[in-house]
Amino acid sequence: MSAEVLARRKKVMPLWQALYHDEPLNVVSGEGRHVTDESGRRYLDFFGGILTTMTSHGVPEVIEAVAEQSSRIFHTSTLYLSEPTVALAERIAEFSGIPDAKVFFTTSGTEANDAALLLATCYRRSNQILALRNSYHGRSFSSQAVTGNRFWSSSSLSGLSVSFVHGGYRLRSPWPDFDDDGYTSACTKDLSDVIDMCTAGEVAAMIAEPIAGVGGFCTPPDGFFGSMKSVLDAHGILFISDEVQTGWGRTGEHFWGYEAHGITPDILTFAKGIANGLPLGGVVARAEIMDCLGANSISTFGGNPICCAAALANLEYLLANNLQANAAKMGNRLRLALEPLMERSGRVAEIRGKGLMLALEMTVPYGDSPDADAAGAVMESARESGLLIGKGGLYGNVLRIAPPLSVTEEEADAAAAIISKSVDALG
Repeated sequence: MSAEVLARRKKVMPLWQALYHDEPLNVVSGEGRHVTDESGRRYLDFFGGILTTMTSHGVPEVIEAVAEQSSRIFHTSTLYLSEPTVALAERIAEFSGIPDAKVFFTTSGTEANDAALLLATCYRRSNQILALRNSYHGRSFSSQAVTGNRFWSSSSLSGLSVSFVHGGYRLRSPWPDFDDDGYTSACTKDLSDVIDMCTAGEVAAMIAEPIAGVGGFCTPPDGFFGSMKSVLDAHGILFISDEVQTGWGRTGEHFWGYEAHGITPDILTFAKGIANGLPLGGVVARAEIMDCLGANSISTFGGNPICCAAALANLEYLLANNLQANAAKMGNRLRLALEPLMERSGRVAEIRGKGLMLALEMTVPYGDSPDADAAGAVMESARESGLLIGKGGLYGNVLRIAPPLSVTEEEADAAAAIISKSVDALG
């Protein structure tokens, strides 16, 4: 059936909509940290629908919340009051850390970042934006403009004037051998230089992922964005923290990625894991920023009551089961199990990330040139052994490991063994 579905897909869906694996997987069900394909084969899911199945497949509390809400009403739009939507906004505003916070719901991270850029440019009366190299912020016209990864940028046309600065990808920066303080200082100096040399007048905002997601989980030193924000604050430039992949405790150490840097953003965006797979994203901002728009606006689907009911149940499940702490514990267990690959394999240039957001950068044997083929081979081998992982990075050579936050010790150990075996098989 997979071959038939693939043939049908090619006829009616775009060629640029990528598929994983030499033989694309037709997933039909999921439970816990496992998914099942049409043939009945089960796989450990260590990519979670691109970090979106945040807690677990088939969480009973989430299923019950969806069933209960859907039995009453599917949809109303933001033109009407919806208690689940307001209740979720209250919870997110509380957890955001942003003072006097207001929340606007969207249907995706792309749309959330688009809305954040609209708010920032309107509030600052400027179309100038700073973004990071090797970043990814979505597939819309404006979010592609601030994406610093050529592989995901299909157009250079934009109403924004964007300048790119160095971010967390130390391995392929001009300063790969600098220590944390030296690297942070070099990037902060680069930011100052770009503002002085490459911008005109007032800059609206800088948008940044605390850990680069699609870019390959590139992780800057703690305090990195605190240093950057001191420069931004001196110029009155807003800071937008793109928490689409780092939010909700995935990094283990903190609930939000920005917290590792001793700052509070002016605007925060979220999506992916909050509704455990249902389409929901949003923007959090100080009231004066959120309320700056001078025209009416609505969201037909943002804040849909079913999605919000699911998100409320999912958030409560995460908190009640202390899954942030589990992310820290299991992430450390996975990292320790994978670190020997750095010594015995000439193919792994770096293991990086935090919590359950880990990556292996693959290179040619005992060199530093990116090897996308090696990453692809490991992905295929892992699938054959019953494990699904992701891929990314500037050159498509980075393996991304991001299971649901409820992953167990046995599952983490099994995944680490499969990945290690797959890397060793490269020779």
